Amino acid sequence: MSLLLGVDTGGTYTDAVLIRGEEVLASAKALTTRHDLAIGIGEAVRSVVGAAAVAPGEIGMASLSTTLATNALVEGQGGRVALIYIGFEAAGLERHGLREALRGDPVLVMAGGHDHSGRELAPLDLAALEAFLTAEGRGVSGFAVAGRFATRNPAHELAVARLVTEMTGTPATCSHHLSARLNGPKRAVTAVLNARLIGMIDRLIGRAQHVLAELGIDAPLMVVRGDGALMSAAQARSRPIETILSGPAASIVGARWLTGVENALVSDIGGTTTDVALLRDGRPAIAPEGARVGGFQTMVEAVAMRTWGLGGDSQVHLRAQGLVGGVTLGPRRVVPVSLLAHEAPEVVHAALDADLRAAAPGEMDAVFVRAVRGVEPHGRSEREAHLLERLAEGVQPLRKVLRNRMDRVALSRLEDRGLVQLSGITPSDAAHVLGWAEAWDREAAEKALTLWARKRIGSGEALAADPHGMAQLIVDQLVEQTVQALLEAALAEEAPSFGPDPADLARHVLMRQALGGHRGLLRLDAAVNVDIVGLGASAPIYYPAVGERLRGRMILPEHAGVANAIGAVVGQVTMRRRGVVTVPAPGRFRAHLPDGPQDFADADAAMACLELALRREAAEAVERAGVADAELGVRRERRTAEVEGRRVLVEAEIVVEASGRPRVAVA
Repeated sequence: MSLLLGVDTGGTYTDAVLIRGEEVLASAKALTTRHDLAIGIGEAVRSVVGAAAVAPGEIGMASLSTTLATNALVEGQGGRVALIYIGFEAAGLERHGLREALRGDPVLVMAGGHDHSGRELAPLDLAALEAFLTAEGRGVSGFAVAGRFATRNPAHELAVARLVTEMTGTPATCSHHLSARLNGPKRAVTAVLNARLIGMIDRLIGRAQHVLAELGIDAPLMVVRGDGALMSAAQARSRPIETILSGPAASIVGARWLTGVENALVSDIGGTTTDVALLRDGRPAIAPEGARVGGFQTMVEAVAMRTWGLGGDSQVHLRAQGLVGGVTLGPRRVVPVSLLAHEAPEVVHAALDADLRAAAPGEMDAVFVRAVRGVEPHGRSEREAHLLERLAEGVQPLRKVLRNRMDRVALSRLEDRGLVQLSGITPSDAAHVLGWAEAWDREAAEKALTLWARKRIGSGEALAADPHGMAQLIVDQLVEQTVQALLEAALAEEAPSFGPDPADLARHVLMRQALGGHRGLLRLDAAVNVDIVGLGASAPIYYPAVGERLRGRMILPEHAGVANAIGAVVGQVTMRRRGVVTVPAPGRFRAHLPDGPQDFADADAAMACLELALRREAAEAVERAGVADAELGVRRERRTAEVEGRRVLVEAEIVVEASGRPRVAVA
């Protein structure tokens, strides 16, 4: 039986697993190398192959889940693109967020497009297109083509894409290939974002395949889509937008494989974020309006995920107001002091010892900063340049780098642009102090938490009695914020029944009392009524208390720390194709086929023709993804109206879904 290799590139770690049948043979982690993800992928794969003591040639399939597309859109990265906007008004560019998505890149608003029935509104202005391509085609990494009602008739989008390819040789993304739903401007945004990602994902996949080949792994490479299904590397290269939320989707698929649960809230804690999603009837719940990422609403089918800036490496903040005081966590990630001391022990311990000798606690105790290597600092201000010069020698205590308030503002800008990293105390440091983790420098963590324990709250008292008390305070706050996150996610699913904002409901005093089982004149009870699956390397540390607080069954599966990598390789290839039959006139039924509309005198004949075309398209798509024996399912939905006492068809939608496991190479 062939081995399956799953790889997940997370914000902090890149995970790799090897699976044979139903058994996880080995897992491994390597630090994610953000400047070149393939380096971390190679290190993780090399480690897991060594741990399993297998020959690389035994691996029959590899699959990758990646945060690259999501992070690129959030951070505004990607190639230069051009939009060709067919049959729309130029004013729509502002109204629908297209100007923001283009970020100054060129756009051509040209004549053409169709109406809702697929009839041509105006002929294509090919002369204007040729002039635009001649003037703007150079230096563009991808074109986005979006036509009015292209899902009802794609002829104009296809014609424009052909001319783009002929004249420039550059990839062109047609909006109707990404979604069969109406809403042309939103499809245009999706096409622009896809075009922007093409070069970036192409380089990642090419580098990953090269690294695997160097290691002796000659196997098909699959990529996880945002809905948890698999696609081939070639399909991911042409439709990279479909890989947004790839990592979180893989975790849901991994949770299902590891536990077998049908219905559950899945909470995945990483170094930077906590992602919560719903597993319903054994499948990830899908966001009905499409994935939203980087402030853009797309039409990409993706897992319905709620994300909080809460993880093992979340920054700890002092809450000094009031007599009680305490801490809050996140949303920003910092390098744990214990990890930084593992990498630069002399600098970190010397600074911590100096802070401990001080008579009073300082605002910048146990806070460090370092420059990020391998990132070119374009567009620096003079003050930012001076700050980077001070960091040229490596890790520095923050108090040594900042000299005035303006320096703090400049440092914040450098941090936002990924040019510097801050280090401070985190839940990971608390775990080291409490003896729950031992990967890094526990002594440094104890010194840092001792410094924080002596900070003063509103009453004038110390925040905690000792480093262990401080560590417990941080862990308790992580549990509290995780409970809040899971309650919000559950209440969001119940929103039609409850109405108010889920976040307000989760914090409401009655909810808190009910979770505690209040008994007085009123009897109040509340609990999460489905299983909770905790994922992430630190889930076994923090999540048992979360389950107790929510009065639900917390499942912490073995291999929870690499669930994303497991989900990357155990999922199925699934391709969906949608189409509609409309009624442009009494007795005339129009099937909107992939290559254009066709009219019929009979509704059943129109639907049969459309279904056959969609079946063919879906089957070909899964075959290109490497599926030999696909299962096809068909869903029909008729919308009718009553006219003069009889039911008549208004519109029919047909959805064909083809799915199956990809082929595995035989050694």
